Amino acid sequence: MAIRDALLPEFDHEMGVTRKLLERVPEGDFAWKPHDKSMSLGGLATHLSHIPHWSQAIIEQAELDMTGIPPDATPTIPATRQELLERFDRNVRDARARIAGASDADVMAVWTFKKAGETVFSMPRIAALRSFLMNHSVHHRGQLSVYLRLRNVPLPAMYGPTADEGSL
Repeated sequence: MAIRDALLPEFDHEMGVTRKLLERVPEGDFAWKPHDKSMSLGGLATHLSHIPHWSQAIIEQAELDMTGIPPDATPTIPATRQELLERFDRNVRDARARIAGASDADVMAVWTFKKAGETVFSMPRIAALRSFLMNHSVHHRGQLSVYLRLRNVPLPAMYGPTADEGSL
């Protein structure tokens, strides 16, 4: 079995769960923040919708230096939940196609993440896809679930039932 064939079901599952949360982001609360040091609800949801786009750098480049990314490359907060979901769906579709097209040699090649020329980490692309893309999504999805709970938005079942939905 190719590595991608083992990774894709995990990717599909995690992105599906992420989408269930993004579907519930209340448009009227995009500017809301639980704390002054926190991202806004819209900013967090936008970041979460953009994470799958990182597959492009992970799969198509040997390294990425964050210093070289222009400030205007940061995605803007969409005006509507529909626009947020469209961005997420496009990023997931493109990421899935990149993963599906990657050979074992591609995903086992080392990928390096840098800041100002200094290596933050180097690891096989498969590990970067799992940690920098999927685990990163799970982390921010957890934050988003707390934001939604604080806004009294019913939470969907994710890995098990929630107080709002008793089943998967």
